[in-house]
Amino acid sequence: MDNRNSLLATSLLGSVLLFSGPLAAETIRIGIGHQSMVTNTVSGGIVLEKLDLLNKHLPRTGKYADADYRIEFRDYDSGPPITNQMLAGKLDFGVMGDYPLIVNGAKFQATGKQQTRFIAVTGYNLKGTGNGIVVPKDSPVQSLADLAGKSLSTPVGSAAWGMTLKVLRDAGLSDKVTLVNQSPPVGAANIAAGKLDAHADFCPWSEIMEFRGTARKIYDGSEAGIPTFHGIVVRDDFAKQYPEVVEGVLKATLAAQQWISDDPRRAAEKVAEWTGVEKEVLYLYFSQGGISTMEASIKPQWVEAMKYDHALLQQEMQIPDLDFAAWIDDSYLKKAYSDMGLDYAAAVASVVSPVARAPGRKPAEIWFQDQGIVAYDSTAAMLAAEANAEASGNAINATYVYDNLTGLKLFGKAAYLVKDASGEVLAFMKKSDSEQHIAQHGGSALLTDAPVAMLD
Repeated sequence: MDNRNSLLATSLLGSVLLFSGPLAAETIRIGIGHQSMVTNTVSGGIVLEKLDLLNKHLPRTGKYADADYRIEFRDYDSGPPITNQMLAGKLDFGVMGDYPLIVNGAKFQATGKQQTRFIAVTGYNLKGTGNGIVVPKDSPVQSLADLAGKSLSTPVGSAAWGMTLKVLRDAGLSDKVTLVNQSPPVGAANIAAGKLDAHADFCPWSEIMEFRGTARKIYDGSEAGIPTFHGIVVRDDFAKQYPEVVEGVLKATLAAQQWISDDPRRAAEKVAEWTGVEKEVLYLYFSQGGISTMEASIKPQWVEAMKYDHALLQQEMQIPDLDFAAWIDDSYLKKAYSDMGLDYAAAVASVVSPVARAPGRKPAEIWFQDQGIVAYDSTAAMLAAEANAEASGNAINATYVYDNLTGLKLFGKAAYLVKDASGEVLAFMKKSDSEQHIAQHGGSALLTDAPVAMLD
């Protein structure tokens, strides 16, 4: 009898052990919706995927010792489909721009049953560059005022759409310009074909069109004075169940941002391979003095900008209310910074903004096909080097200069160059700015298709 009881107990114990083993090895799905074609989001999506950074930073101890992570990256053209997939429970994280982030938070709160949390920034520009309005390269349009009576396409609901509404309203053009909803690829194709009067878009589409020689920028987002940024939201139920996983995702994002900053040229070349966005465009964003700052902290400036954006979205699209205090949660990010030996408070306090003639920054660069990127002490020296390269058959990928008024980094071929009275060559983003400089200070315009010849 005792032997039978002992055998029964042993059998039951074995069954329990066999049954409990698979339960301990929990499968945790990590679904991330991102936008690989959007420069400011790459540190929260495509770079994580291609460098396998999540597996390097996800927790592997304690309750996660036997965890089986099922990592899913899903690439989208815009933010709204990511929000829809998150609402359906098919994604846990979303990487998107400021306006779609706000809509995400508001839509989740409106359900009364689900929530997301805004947990980090993937990339930003304090003044709003990255958003822009372009026209076909040969268009006679030079300013917003010239768009009166014309049509302008933009992805409705995007940050570029919000910028467009603001600038048209401020210029008294809201009822004089017809807005058309078009996605970035469609808008870019129509601009190239000359089928549109103008197109407004988010990063990096204006610069893609400039680089391809199909469009010319007439308005930069910095003129609106509203920051633009992209960031990460997470489903609240996922974050509460797996807080250490959220911290791991954010540590991977911090590592991706550092990888970009450590070697912008390498990052531009690799991301170009992964996405199809030209490396020269990506370098314009990633490099020193470039358009994007890849830094994750949630700053007061971003919160204020989102409150402004939310008011505009409610006015134009009747989106639900958003409790920002409940939605914004940087606790996971603070822990990630601490674990990686970084100072979160210092990051919040530090804001990068372009400055004209920034000390220590050389004013011009050439990216040679063979010898890489060379910086020059003056734009005139860069133009001379460009002429020598062309004469000797030394291929050039791109040239870069900085706007004389704002310090924004530009493609050399897209800038309006002026040789001023002292002989110095200055670059301007807008033709009207170059003409005003000549009127006020003297000098002469350099032809963009033959700038060096004009230096004689």
